[in-house]
Amino acid sequence: MVEHNLTIPLAVLGVGFVAAVSIGSIAWYNSKRPPGWESKERPDFVPKVDKDDLIADVSESKSK
Repeated sequence: MVEHNLTIPLAVLGVGFVAAVSIGSIAWYNSKRPPGWESKERPDFVPKVDKDDLIADVSESKSK
């Protein structure tokens, strides 16, 4: 019989889930705080992403 090897698809699924949760958490912490979370501090492991810097980077890349 043929053996079914699911370790690679399960590993890809696991890595994708961790990546999605990580990216989603960073985006959520950098967004406007939902009601009740306005006074909460940003965790140390979340990088500060400034929207103005992103816009400037896109403008510079388009002009090249």
